[in-house]
Amino acid sequence: MTAVLDWEEVPLFDSEEAEAAFWSENMIDLRLMEGAVASSSEVSESVTITLRIDPRMLARIKRLARSRYLNYQSMIKQWLSERMEQELRER
Repeated sequence: MTAVLDWEEVPLFDSEEAEAAFWSENMIDLRLMEGAVASSSEVSESVTITLRIDPRMLARIKRLARSRYLNYQSMIKQWLSERMEQELRER
């Protein structure tokens, strides 16, 4: 069984059979799952912002999120967090 360490490793599936085959050989790493779940303290400290996004880009983001069984806003926050960590490591 292979551990999925990054959401980018999860492909877009053409069929339920392809998805079932992938998940029969792979599992989500616990740290990745923990990073995807916001703790109650994070939720209470959230700030609402407005971000303008091209409608086509937003549609693609929503499709990706649905294929990963995630809320699209949570997935965007996860991407931002991952990129921020990457940028900080590269300094």
